[in-house]
Amino acid sequence: MKKFLSIVLALVMLMSVASIASAEELTELNTYETQARELETWNIHYSQAAADLNVLCNTFDGLLTNDNHGNLKPNAAKSYETPDGGKTWIFTLNEGMTWFTKDGEVQADVKASDWATGLEWVLNYSKNDSYNVSMPAEMIAGANDYYEYTKALAESEGAEAVQALDASEGSKFAEMVGIACDDAAGTITYTLVDALPYFPSVATYNCLYPLSADMIEEMGVQGYRDVTWENMWYNGAYVVTYFENQNQKVLEKSPNYWNDANCKRFDKVTIKMVESAATAYQLFKEGQLDHVSLDAATLQAIYDEKEDAQFKQNLVESRPTKYSYQLHLVYAKNLEDGETPDVNWNTAVANENFRKSLYYGLDLTGYLARTNAINPQSCQNFCYTGNGVAFTSDGTDYTALVRKETGLEYNSEKYVRYDADKAAEYKKAAMEELSAKGVTFPVEIDYYISGASTVAAETAKVLENIFSTCLGDDYVKLVTKTYTTLGPEVRTPRKASFYINGWGADFADPINFLGQETYGDEQAYYSNNYSHCNENSDEGLIAAYKEFTDLVVAAKAITNDMDARYAAFAKAEACMLEHALVIPCSYEVGWELTKINNYSKVYSMYGMQAYRYVDWETSTEAYTTEQMNEKAAAYAAE
Repeated sequence: MKKFLSIVLALVMLMSVASIASAEELTELNTYETQARELETWNIHYSQAAADLNVLCNTFDGLLTNDNHGNLKPNAAKSYETPDGGKTWIFTLNEGMTWFTKDGEVQADVKASDWATGLEWVLNYSKNDSYNVSMPAEMIAGANDYYEYTKALAESEGAEAVQALDASEGSKFAEMVGIACDDAAGTITYTLVDALPYFPSVATYNCLYPLSADMIEEMGVQGYRDVTWENMWYNGAYVVTYFENQNQKVLEKSPNYWNDANCKRFDKVTIKMVESAATAYQLFKEGQLDHVSLDAATLQAIYDEKEDAQFKQNLVESRPTKYSYQLHLVYAKNLEDGETPDVNWNTAVANENFRKSLYYGLDLTGYLARTNAINPQSCQNFCYTGNGVAFTSDGTDYTALVRKETGLEYNSEKYVRYDADKAAEYKKAAMEELSAKGVTFPVEIDYYISGASTVAAETAKVLENIFSTCLGDDYVKLVTKTYTTLGPEVRTPRKASFYINGWGADFADPINFLGQETYGDEQAYYSNNYSHCNENSDEGLIAAYKEFTDLVVAAKAITNDMDARYAAFAKAEACMLEHALVIPCSYEVGWELTKINNYSKVYSMYGMQAYRYVDWETSTEAYTTEQMNEKAAAYAAE
């Protein structure tokens, strides 16, 4: 009997492989974005938004990229090395690269000095408005000094004087900043502030992208600030041949791309802008899209065979995105008027027992099911730093070090962090301590969602039920409110009690995550723009933040032993979680229908390379669950 079953299984696998082999590959790709994620700028040096960079990473080649396992690989640079353990990095360019228009007309050769021009633009206060400055300013010798120089010069002599600066030989930039470019040898040498072994991962990001001085001379500084798809110069795998705002973009493979012989590309990529996942699903059914991520209702209907049951065999669990989502608590919240401090909330959230009651007391399974109804626990997240960002010398994921420190490990059957007994203890202690300070219960927790999103409204109802069921209506009350535009209506006047936000790393080191939450640091994005932890005067809260911050600073200073660095960061992150300063929430692991082998795509848990439409394996027929599982198994064995 066993032999018979083995033969049957082998035949099924052969049939599956034969089915894949018989299907042709796509020559054109039809993909989509929701209208809320429309591109806002074509200036790759200015943008910090994924909606822009997911397109622009196809039109420009940086020094390095990633392969389908996330490993660094050469791109514009054919090789890179460090002669001194990581303080100096030398990148050697490929030959034959050119700048060209959307019509393929060659404008200039790509030169090593283009990387100096690009870096000068990023660091020049009057050219780039401080966008993308933090990484090079922190890492490259003299970069922050040059940025501050341009900022001071702008205040004393005006923007035009600063915009006249460039990266030419003998310039102030060349004098101050640790980058040396040899056009004849095709080399770019970066001198860093210290030995930074992870610096090559920054070379995948747009802060170190090239820019042609010839183009700037042709169109002027303001012209490049306002550059469009029609007049910009390209050096990447694709050019944009059509764009209609909120409708679609069309990318076609560059006709004279330097890496044409070694790079598999689509003839054309059409990115349609759609209202919602439901709209995208309808377009997929009509054959107008080659993949679609399924919303909770559609996924459940297919899985339960209540609708479009023929697609059940094609349900594919997506690979995790690079974003790690957290509940970001606000420590200096205002009332609805946006001016009066919400003393009740601010006092409560500063109390560690209150925060820990949230940390251990929320069973988020139902919330995770809104993303992944079939396998919700695959979305569990117990760390602030995302998976796959950094690895120790023996290949251990950094987040495993954090989980070891916190004692939390994944379990496919339950939401592991939830501990009703611990939560009850912290709730009791918090109510006693906070009542003595005049806090009234239940503590109202204001949670804001887009008023235009029915999906967000349904998810908010799930969250309201979780807070009520897990923590009790006598203790907290989640109040859902709506906005039209998040920034000016909610974030600026500080009306929310918390946000659920995702952060993705720009380079391969935990500091890219933890550095966003430190105390008293002007560069800490979340501390200054979301939590406002610096503005709550509670001594216990300040002490917890300073303890965490000191550990981050100490870990950051370790540059000669990466294992020691990651171990120190893990202790810092565990400290942040022990004090429940931020509450990790989820990863994005949804389900989809697709004609794309997810395991062939560029895969990186940092940077902007994951949307490069190169070297993809595809099929004109949607992959089945079984086929994709086989792809996953083969990928894992590589």
